[in-house]
Amino acid sequence: MAIADVPSYLHLSSADVEEIAYELDAIRQDVEDSLGAKDAAYIRRVIHFQRALDVAARLVIAGSRSKKGWLLGTGALAYAKSLENMELGHNISHGQWDWMNDPEIHSNTWEWDMVGHSAQWRYSHNYRHHVYSNVLGMDEDIGYRLLRVTEDQPWRWWYLATPARNLVLAAMFEWGIALHGLHSEKLRGEPAVLAVERRKFVGKAARQLAKDYIFMPALSLRRWRRTLAANVAANTLRNLWVYVNIICGHIPDGAQTFDPAVVTDETRGEWYLRQMLGTANFEVSPLVALSGGHLCYQIEHHLFPDLPSNRLPEVSVRVRQLCEKYDLPYNSASLPRQLFRTQRIIHELGIPDGLLPAGRRS
Repeated sequence: MAIADVPSYLHLSSADVEEIAYELDAIRQDVEDSLGAKDAAYIRRVIHFQRALDVAARLVIAGSRSKKGWLLGTGALAYAKSLENMELGHNISHGQWDWMNDPEIHSNTWEWDMVGHSAQWRYSHNYRHHVYSNVLGMDEDIGYRLLRVTEDQPWRWWYLATPARNLVLAAMFEWGIALHGLHSEKLRGEPAVLAVERRKFVGKAARQLAKDYIFMPALSLRRWRRTLAANVAANTLRNLWVYVNIICGHIPDGAQTFDPAVVTDETRGEWYLRQMLGTANFEVSPLVALSGGHLCYQIEHHLFPDLPSNRLPEVSVRVRQLCEKYDLPYNSASLPRQLFRTQRIIHELGIPDGLLPAGRRS
């Protein structure tokens, strides 16, 4: 599909498309011009809170003698890990805070608390995914090479195992991200570079596994089993939550995929429209939004991936107004509704095309 073939955009003239680009550029400029001490204080508060919560959770897990205490500590640790992975790791690696010129809070220096190497992820995600969003054969995030999420992907017999593959991907999402980043390095086609990247991948994964499943439990001495179980549970909960955030922003009804030809001579306005058409938002509370890196504003994040996440709520108001002005779709719904839509699409498309129910997603 090309932008010109999307029914929702047929009423737009070329002048309209360029005016939309101008207005979106103006939104970006307004935010960039207003960045300052308040924003810097925000990200530093989040870092301090996340680290304090991580330490407090681990103390509760190791020190509590009750099941309730263990559950409380594990829940807090899962939230701390989600916060570090999404609001910090994901967003800092996008360069959202590079304007501060802080060597610690910078996309080139931040290493997140998961098995994947952040530098490898930056190439696969910041470049291949965000530049070529939803372009078949160019955006490797479409189904993560595991799931069929659009009828534009040809059906294969292994999609019959979609329920199991989907569950494994959700529970082990950090490994999906890590291997996805390493796979993107293969696409560069430089064997010598790939060998170096493989060593980086193995080294990072080994350090992370040792931290979570050897070093931290060992600090608990005789209570190491409680800490080990808590780390496994917290990592799994974090993985499930990251999975939910990602798929709800990319797979719900209305999110489109595109033919590679769409990027040929693509204008700035057409790129913006592709981002808006290929993404979706979901509605949650501010506390939940924080733990998900504010990716509940996936539309705004794809329009402006390097704008600080704390600004996305205000940006979303202006983007929605722009969509109303030009009679454009703004795909947003409650989290349960978007999650239901994604699971319906994933599992329906695992069935051979001839057996799909009428009215399926096209």
